[in-house]
Amino acid sequence: MADEQLLDRIQGLSDLELAALLCLVAREHCLISTEPDSVDELAEELRLVASKTFNLSSAIVSCHAHTTLDEFATALLVNPPSRAPSSPADTRSASPYHLRHDQTQFTTARASSSVGSSFPFPRAPRTAPVSLSPRIGEAISPSSPALGAGSGNSQASQAAQQPRIANVVLAKDLNKAPRAVQIQALELLRTRRIFTRTNVQAAPKQFLFIALVGAGSGGEARVTPHLNDFFYLAHWHDPEEDGFPYLDEEFRQGPRHGDFDDDDASTTSNSSVIKRGSSSLGAVGLGVGLADKRLPLSDNSNININNSSSSSPSSNSNSNSNSNSIPMPTAFPHQYQHQHQYSHRAPTASITEAPQPQDPPLITESDISLLAQLSQQAHVDVDVTRYQMNLVCFLRMHRAVAGGVSPAATKHLERLSRSLAPLHGLDYVTPSLVALAAKKVYLHRLQLVPVSAPERERSVQWGSDPAAVAALLEGVGPEDVIEEVLGMVEVPG
Repeated sequence: MADEQLLDRIQGLSDLELAALLCLVAREHCLISTEPDSVDELAEELRLVASKTFNLSSAIVSCHAHTTLDEFATALLVNPPSRAPSSPADTRSASPYHLRHDQTQFTTARASSSVGSSFPFPRAPRTAPVSLSPRIGEAISPSSPALGAGSGNSQASQAAQQPRIANVVLAKDLNKAPRAVQIQALELLRTRRIFTRTNVQAAPKQFLFIALVGAGSGGEARVTPHLNDFFYLAHWHDPEEDGFPYLDEEFRQGPRHGDFDDDDASTTSNSSVIKRGSSSLGAVGLGVGLADKRLPLSDNSNININNSSSSSPSSNSNSNSNSNSIPMPTAFPHQYQHQHQYSHRAPTASITEAPQPQDPPLITESDISLLAQLSQQAHVDVDVTRYQMNLVCFLRMHRAVAGGVSPAATKHLERLSRSLAPLHGLDYVTPSLVALAAKKVYLHRLQLVPVSAPERERSVQWGSDPAAVAALLEGVGPEDVIEEVLGMVEVPG
C-alpha cells in the first residue's frame, strides 16, 4: 500500500493530472477531448502538467488536414534545454554528476549539424570539445595525447546529443490529420519507435502520447478506428467547470521579458477566457479521495480538492532561434494562440526545446514505479471479475450499441481497475472502481446505431418499427448507454 504522503499528493491532483498518472502507471496512452475552441489552452495546460507535476519533457504537435509524415515525425523531437553562461565569479569546475543528471533527466539534446538532415533546425557552431585532464580543472586541447583515451566518451556524448522523442507528446486535432499520419502514430505507440529519413527514433522509458480532440462531448471524440481502440482511456475536460489551473497561474504572473507592453497586457487580461476550476471526483472525475473506501461510488459524490500544492512556478520552454513568429509568453490567450498557429507554413516541422523545471516534481519516477507494482499486486475477487464480465456482456447486447466493445477494451478495463486501487489506498479492486473504469474505457469506443439507419438495430429483425426505434435512439450518447448498463447490472455485495 502506498504511504500517506504519496496518497495526499495524489488526492491533490486534478483530473488531467490523474489521467496522465494512470497512463504512466500502466504505460498506456489516452485521448482527451474538450470544446473545439479550448484545444490550444488544453495543450498548454497539459504541457505545464508534464513539466511541473512529472518533470517530463513535452512536445506539442499541431495536426491539420495537410500534415505530412515528415512534419509529424519532426514535431515529436525536442532539443536540450539551453544552458546559462557561467558566471565569472563561479570558479568551480563542471561536475560530472550534473552532466549525467541532465542526460538522464532530459532524454534529448541539441542535434549536431549534418548534411542531408530532414530536421529544419539551426546548425550549432563548430566548437572544439574541451575535456578535463587527470589534474582537476586543467583543460586540454583536442590534439593532446591525453584525449585519445576519451575519444570513445566523446563519440558516446555525440550520439546522446541527437534530438529524441519527448516524454509526453500532445497531438492537437489528431482527428483532422490524414489517415497515413494517424497510422504512423499507431505504429509509434505499438513499437515505441518511429522511422525518419535519416535514422530511427526510439521512445523514452517514460513515454505518454495524448491525443487532443475538439468535440461536442466526450463520446463524439474519435480518431482512426484502430488507433482509437489502442487508447487506454478517454477523458472529457470541461473548460467552464474544470478550468486550467496551471495556465491560469502562468497568466496571472503576466508576460515576461517585455513581450507585451501595458496596453497589450490589459487587452490580453480583459479577453482571457481562462478560468480556474476545482477538480470534481467521483463519477465525473477519476474518483480519487473517497471517504468510504468500501462503499461503491455514487453519481452524487463530488469531492473538491485543492490544487494549490501542484501549482509551482517553473521555467518555460524556449522557442527556436529561427522561428519567424512574434515572441509571446507561455500562457497566452486564444487569439494569440491562433495567430501563432498560422504564422508558420508548417507548424509541425519544428523541434521544440525541452523544459527545465526549477522545483521538484509532485510525482517522481519512483512513485510511478511503486504505483505500477502495487497495481499488479492488487487482488481481484471472483465476484468482481464476474461483475466486469457482466458489464461487458450487457454493453455488447445493448440495443443502441453497434460495436466498440473489443477484446482490447476488456483488457484495459481490468488493468484500469487495478491501477485505480492503489490511488485509493487499497490493495484490492472494488465494484465501484470497475464502474469508474468502465466510464473511462468505453467513452471513446462505443459505436452507436445511427438514427439515420434504424434498421441496423437488432430488434428490427424481429418486427420492431424502424420509426419507433429511431425515436428511441434520438439523443442517446455513449455516456447514456454506460450509465444505463451500470444501472442494470447487479453490483456484488
